[in-house]
Amino acid sequence: VVVDMQRYFCDPAPDQDPAEKPGYQPVAPLARLIPAFRNASVPIIWVNWGNRPDEANLPPGVRYAFNRSRLDSPRTFLTRGTEETEIAEGLVSETNDIQVDKYRLSGFWDTPLDSILRNHRIDTVLFAGVNLDQCVYHTLADAHFLGYDCVLVTDCTATTSPHFCTEATLHNVANMGFLEIGRAHV
Repeated sequence: VVVDMQRYFCDPAPDQDPAEKPGYQPVAPLARLIPAFRNASVPIIWVNWGNRPDEANLPPGVRYAFNRSRLDSPRTFLTRGTEETEIAEGLVSETNDIQVDKYRLSGFWDTPLDSILRNHRIDTVLFAGVNLDQCVYHTLADAHFLGYDCVLVTDCTATTSPHFCTEATLHNVANMGFLEIGRAHV
């Protein structure tokens, strides 16, 4: 499960060094890991923000979570099908990959993710993406609560939050029980 590896979160500005964009850090390891999984017939599931254009699926607390100072703003947050919701530069989504639009921090809330995993008879889920301390963590925690075995692939995750948020998240994941933390060695 690759969470929120989208242009909005990951792609550096045209004049910005990619090393300066924290969300871009997982791109290179994921670009090596994903093809290896595809070659081993492991499903790749992209779980990304992709709101309805009319935002009818979003309650006000979510709709304006990232723009609280302008509650009357007409700006839509990560509308499905826009350039900012596309997969980050350097990564490729293929036809057989599974796409799940999400509307909350967790990829399980009001999405078909649980059904997709169960229909594929998947009981162990590897997690990658951004932001580690937010959407990746909440999706991983919900997977754990639903009974999946979970593996956090640390070199395929990043966050734009301060470093102590990563430390706290890794501490929480390591202490949840029945969870693993690993690195991709491809």
